[in-house]
Amino acid sequence: MGIFGRIDTFITWFDGVVWGLPLIILILVTGIFLTVRLGLLQVRYLGKALKFMVKNEEDGHGEVTSFGALCTALSATIGTGNIVGVATAISAGGPGALFWMILTAFLGMATKYSEGLLAVKYRTIDEDGHVLGGPFYYIENGMGVKFRWLAKIFAFFGAGVGLFGIGTFTQVNGISSAVRNFFDPDMAHTVALFGNDYSWATVISCLVLTVCVGMVVLGGIKRIAKVSEIVVPFMAVLYVVLAVIIMVTNITAIPAAIVTIVKSAFTGSALAGGAMGSMIVAMQKGIARGIFSNESGLGSAPIAAAAAQTKEPARQGLVSMTGTFIDTIVICTMTGLSIVITETWNTGLEGVEITTAAFQKGLPFPPVVASFALMICLVFFAFTTILGWDYYGERCLEYLFNKNMKAVRAYRWLYIICVFIGPYMTVAAVWNIADIFNALMAIPNLIALLALSKVIVKETKAFMEKLNVEEKNQRILKGMNVENV
Repeated sequence: MGIFGRIDTFITWFDGVVWGLPLIILILVTGIFLTVRLGLLQVRYLGKALKFMVKNEEDGHGEVTSFGALCTALSATIGTGNIVGVATAISAGGPGALFWMILTAFLGMATKYSEGLLAVKYRTIDEDGHVLGGPFYYIENGMGVKFRWLAKIFAFFGAGVGLFGIGTFTQVNGISSAVRNFFDPDMAHTVALFGNDYSWATVISCLVLTVCVGMVVLGGIKRIAKVSEIVVPFMAVLYVVLAVIIMVTNITAIPAAIVTIVKSAFTGSALAGGAMGSMIVAMQKGIARGIFSNESGLGSAPIAAAAAQTKEPARQGLVSMTGTFIDTIVICTMTGLSIVITETWNTGLEGVEITTAAFQKGLPFPPVVASFALMICLVFFAFTTILGWDYYGERCLEYLFNKNMKAVRAYRWLYIICVFIGPYMTVAAVWNIADIFNALMAIPNLIALLALSKVIVKETKAFMEKLNVEEKNQRILKGMNVENV
């Protein structure tokens, strides 16, 4: 076994260690605990959350609108996790992995709400209006300065997730794979690089992407938010429409697919071994990819939420919560159902090839049209994710090095380099590295959420009482106006 083979073996082993039962239990327990403490808030207030999502506060404080902050967060979450991550989870753990993704997302809505609330409550705004917030600040300011070491750990691994996890390798790898599959599926035009043959489509897409990322990341949160507000809603709607077409044209297969998903969640997949072992694999892959996709509990989204123009922490928490709903419960579910309905998950394909095959088989279009549409969605989703995670990484570095902008500028160059080398790494290694950094980033954040749960409940209760009073007064005024008329 060569050096790269040994590295891959170690990465796979370590991924299994960090994503073992202890972390899975911690994520689920945190989600269950917050769901219970908040009284199923993700069900009772989802309607209001969706309303707040598109209705910005007029007199809030921050750098971007609430919708802009949500789109920045969504730009970092709606990416390869929705298209490639779902496929890798189902291929490794069977259709049951989708069940665990959805369950994790449901519980994760309470987690994401809590993250958004704490991000705004404990954020700092300096003299020039620059906003800094996120888990490192609610750990330090909420739990106390004696826990600053825990905040530093989060910031370190947060920067690592950007460089080696969600931010670069997985996104670029997904983009280059999709472009190659469309333009050069048979590897007819190749070039020898780093001891391997790569398609010219991979090389060219890599260069173009690197240049585009380098041009945009210099604009900071405001430019990223502006791009995200346009691209994310448009591409999300396009992708959902394509998935709905697959659902409608294969509607008779949906009941059987749902039964397969639920049954497989508890019996596992024959590809993964024995019943108990394969159930654990389904649970592990589903939860890991679910966290990768919607980032609930990871602690990344509150970094964007802190920049929102708002004065109500709980209100921004509700807006943040909709991100998990849109990302996983809507988009990932549609991707997973498409894959299960078309039975492309157990065909020996890998990564984006699974979803591409599902769209080619499920859509009533010529295969080339289906492939092109999916490629466009993946490219734009992944591109905005790269931009969003650069912002997250920079804020982590800013905290870690006490606002030293030289460190931030160095990080930008490292980030661009990682974007450049991403396409030349193996799919398995890329996703395992991402899983590892996600886990190490999530642990400090989950500890903080549990420690500050009393603050979360108190802020929520006060906001909901205030909201009820305002709505009651509005009803009274409306009734008086009707009587006057």
